[in-house]
Amino acid sequence: MRARHALPALAILAVVALTGCVDNSTPAASGAPGSGTSGAVTKDKAAAALVPADISKGGKLIIGTSPNYAPNEYKDNAGKPIGWAIELSDALAAKLGLKPEYQIAKFENIIPSIVAGKIQVGESSFTDTLEREKQVDFVNYYSAGVQWASGIGKDVDPDNACGLKVAVQATTFEDTDEIPGKSAACVAAGKDPIIKMPFETQDSAANSVVLGQADAFSADSPVTLYAISKLKDKLQPAGKTFDDSPYGLAVPQKSGLVKAVQAALQSMVDDGSYGKILDKWGVGAGGLDTITINAASKG
Repeated sequence: MRARHALPALAILAVVALTGCVDNSTPAASGAPGSGTSGAVTKDKAAAALVPADISKGGKLIIGTSPNYAPNEYKDNAGKPIGWAIELSDALAAKLGLKPEYQIAKFENIIPSIVAGKIQVGESSFTDTLEREKQVDFVNYYSAGVQWASGIGKDVDPDNACGLKVAVQATTFEDTDEIPGKSAACVAAGKDPIIKMPFETQDSAANSVVLGQADAFSADSPVTLYAISKLKDKLQPAGKTFDDSPYGLAVPQKSGLVKAVQAALQSMVDDGSYGKILDKWGVGAGGLDTITINAASKG
């Protein structure tokens, strides 16, 4: 869910908080820009045959992403998008016989750009929701929950957070749905509302906790756990993962590209390349056996 820093996401946390050296290393990669995974993935002729003719003729897949949501999608030191979801997108393009071309955009601008025909696929850890399905179709590729983090030694319960300051990245599910819902429940129970603190980037939201400006931050489980792993002396899990929801690649509604992307990802699941990417980044727990379309409306 989320492109703004030349430094790998969360490296800035160490700079602002003056915490010294932080290990921002990532799994080794080689080959194609962004991931190096697509070179090991072969074209699936059946999936490629489903690609709309204009896209197939152009030879490239234009993918919109906002890479500041490590480890899903973020930037390397050269400013190129990397992360496990970027590797998955590289491999997806390879399955379709296309070359991935990334367009860096603000998270909130990606879906409108798909609707306008400027982007063919949106990859930015989008939670598939009924509201978003009104604008685009989703090919679901991962199941992520919500996970809170607090400062070391600070007792925070996501189910009893009335009156606390909770940081989120603006326009994410946590910002638009989760925290407003929890806050409304607090008010209905006669308690103080949750003070939501939205930030443009996820690293800024996490940094607000490191600096003591917020009591906790809420984000998708792989993102929160990655942040904790990089700042073990500053952050800790607050409660357990909850509310599992599907991530989806956003594509134009009623487009032939929907079935093509679904077929390509399912081919990756079946041949094992999908699982290898997830396991390489330590996020295999959220992997799927079956790639679906618009799970929010069908679930």
